[in-house]
Amino acid sequence: MAGFIDRVVLHLAGGNGGHGVASIHREKFKPLGGPDGGNGGSGGDVVLVVDPNVHTLLDFHYHPHQRAANGKQGAGGHRNGADGGDLELRVPEGTVVLDDAGEVLADLTGAGTRFVVARGGRGGLGNAALASPRRKAPGFALLGEPGEAHDVVLELKSMADVGLVGFPSAGKSSLIAALSAARPKIADYPFTTLVPNLGVVTSGTTTLTIADVPGLIPGAAAGKGLGLDFLRHVERCAVLLHVLDCATLEPGRDPLSDLDALEHELAQYEGTFGELLAKPRLVALNKVDVPEARELAEFVRPELEARGLRVFEISAVSHVGLRELTFALAEVVTADRAARPVPEARIVLHPTPVDDAGFTVGPDPLEPGGWLVRGSKPERWVVQTDFQNDEAVGYLADRLRRLGVEDELAKQGAERGAAVRIGEVTFDFEPTGGVDEEAFHATRRGFDERLESSSRTRASERLAAKKARRVPWEASADIDADVAEGDE
Repeated sequence: MAGFIDRVVLHLAGGNGGHGVASIHREKFKPLGGPDGGNGGSGGDVVLVVDPNVHTLLDFHYHPHQRAANGKQGAGGHRNGADGGDLELRVPEGTVVLDDAGEVLADLTGAGTRFVVARGGRGGLGNAALASPRRKAPGFALLGEPGEAHDVVLELKSMADVGLVGFPSAGKSSLIAALSAARPKIADYPFTTLVPNLGVVTSGTTTLTIADVPGLIPGAAAGKGLGLDFLRHVERCAVLLHVLDCATLEPGRDPLSDLDALEHELAQYEGTFGELLAKPRLVALNKVDVPEARELAEFVRPELEARGLRVFEISAVSHVGLRELTFALAEVVTADRAARPVPEARIVLHPTPVDDAGFTVGPDPLEPGGWLVRGSKPERWVVQTDFQNDEAVGYLADRLRRLGVEDELAKQGAERGAAVRIGEVTFDFEPTGGVDEEAFHATRRGFDERLESSSRTRASERLAAKKARRVPWEASADIDADVAEGDE
């Protein structure tokens, strides 16, 4: 397997937030010490960081699953849990991050550039942070949120000034070896170059990089051969150099037909960074050390210049014409660098609209007659709730009411008992305000009298429905248990 990997699929997950703790301070002669449960720590983020010392995605090829550390649970005595450490993944410059649908999420250029690709979950609040004048000693705490999980694609697009374009065996590898200290594999058969090679060339006072990439054949823009691997790495180049073989022995091929085929594939390729044919293009007629090749080069040169292309007759073996070629490349690269705008740091703000309620209510496509509530706040609150604790459920109901979820459901026509889904949890709608925050009075820790009364009413209705054959028989055990609990 080649040691150069330029495309990988990563399965990333941020760390889970730690749970908050419900604890009461206990000390001699202080029977009412008050709540002292600490908050859970936040989970770590998964961060991509550009490192100039990294040149391939090979490590991720062998380790595609990456997860940040989880936050620690809180403890009594107002001790908060530790935050999970961020997971920093070092990537080469020129890495493009795409989601599973192919949309570009980030284009990572510049040493030290950071991109948070999967955020860690928030830690849950302990009961000390949840205490209020009405809930002086909460008997519950909030759970930590799970971290984000994403599947992303990393594509490496080489950062080079000049991209060599040509058919297999056109002499691209020989040319970059002659111009720089790069030592790519050179052989007399097609597709010798399987991975990109970068060479550094100094011409006068200008230093530029040249990319030697896999050869191009007709149909490459549609994925034939190694064309996509080739085209991906020339998207960022400032100038393209067509390397045309003037000594090919293949029937039906000549420099003009090769150039037409190459330009056709460049036009067909849909890149992320603009059209390839919009870049400056030069032509190098290679292998003129062969007498027949020199004659052919002199024959086709006028027609190529008539197309507006700068043409150079070169030989990568005897180094004929290489000096003139490097000065011409340096001239074009220098002009391109001068024309580029100076990048400035920008902060993009996305303010929340003044009329944004923070949630939406609509029919549930999975439940006929049901309702679906969407929104970051309601969904996050549901995840943080411990549904084994009645007081925590009552606290959730109070938060949803203050946000206006119940009023919006009633406004849209939701009836009592209708199924309301928030996230992965489904509730029975109580439009009469069966869980009124003003009516809450703490009795026992972890209990909410408002929920006990409404639970008893719902259990009686379900038992009546069961007797009327409107509830499946297998639900009878749960219904009987609910009624028995309500009669206690």
